[in-house]
Amino acid sequence: MLEYVNTEEAPQAIGPYSQAIVFGNLLFTSGQIPLDPKTGAIAGETIEEQALQVMKNLGAVMKAKNTDFKNTIKTTCFLADMKDFAAFNKVYGEYFTGKPARSCVAVKELPKNVLCEVEAIVALN
Repeated sequence: MLEYVNTEEAPQAIGPYSQAIVFGNLLFTSGQIPLDPKTGAIAGETIEEQALQVMKNLGAVMKAKNTDFKNTIKTTCFLADMKDFAAFNKVYGEYFTGKPARSCVAVKELPKNVLCEVEAIVALN
């Protein structure tokens, strides 16, 4: 049975999807982009600022299910430009200290023309 996750501490979905779904003992997050959950506006202009907001959003979704970054199994990261890889990695590494499995790709464009998006699969406590 699927459990849908919704928290006001992270941006509401901007399409026909959920912030996350729990299946068994796993949390599958939707991709989080750097939207301020209170205003819906893009938070920051630099990759560092936007990556920080993405991490805050992911953390809020995890917190809603009583888990956190250390329980992350796998992430998929999307960058608008691979030249931002090193700067993105610096912010990413501050949160995902357990070094989960990861894919990171550059894409042609992201929703709302943001610079990064991250989704995660997280074990529940």
